Amino acid sequence: MHALIVAAGYGSRLREVSPSKPLTPVHGVALIERVLRAAIAGGVTDVTVVTGHEAERLERHLALAAATIGVPLRCVRTTDWSLPNGHSVLTGAQAIGARRHLLMMADHLVDPALVAQVAAAPDAALTLGVDRRLDNPLVDLDDVTRVGTDGDRIVAIGKHLADYDCFDTGVFAVDGRFHDALRASIAAGGAGSISAGVEALAQQGLARVCDIGDTWWLDVDDPRALALAEDAMASRDAHQHAA
Repeated sequence: MHALIVAAGYGSRLREVSPSKPLTPVHGVALIERVLRAAIAGGVTDVTVVTGHEAERLERHLALAAATIGVPLRCVRTTDWSLPNGHSVLTGAQAIGARRHLLMMADHLVDPALVAQVAAAPDAALTLGVDRRLDNPLVDLDDVTRVGTDGDRIVAIGKHLADYDCFDTGVFAVDGRFHDALRASIAAGGAGSISAGVEALAQQGLARVCDIGDTWWLDVDDPRALALAEDAMASRDAHQHAA
């Protein structure tokens, strides 16, 4: 399966640590490279990355990483990386078309099992991997995107949602219907965020969820989360080396 990874933004909350969030080292390996490796381990066969801020540095690094890993990878640049992330998705959509693919975030570390779970979900316009552990200590309640569901359907999504029952893990399976929903939302005057596209599909009953159970994930968005990521990756790297 193809994966589209959004890596265009400024990363202001990690700016004091690194000028490029995707290239921020996490136990010696760039954040986006860890995302890429998890995607491949989860079954992804080729990748498109949308770049913007620090694009040249990021693209050089990705070219080397892709050659080392042995995965086909191409980069496409969004014209204005200061715009909401849905605009980056549409930049990627122009390159990959309407086929079903995974949509992933360059700052969300995930276990490969999470990637495989979402990829294996039944076909839908959009399926979002969600974490129903509302007491997950790794989740930053001030920043996480909250999701309200009715069975396996998404009924609401947003960072400040008052009534919610799970969290957005940043891994989606989508097709051209999601791209169309994003375009329609922007045409109607919306800002163009990914969540706005999800909301538009939810209103049509076309947005689904995949419960990830106890699978590990972490949104690396600030120094606190980066410290948690360092600890987690140090432990995982040591385990893999021992194996």
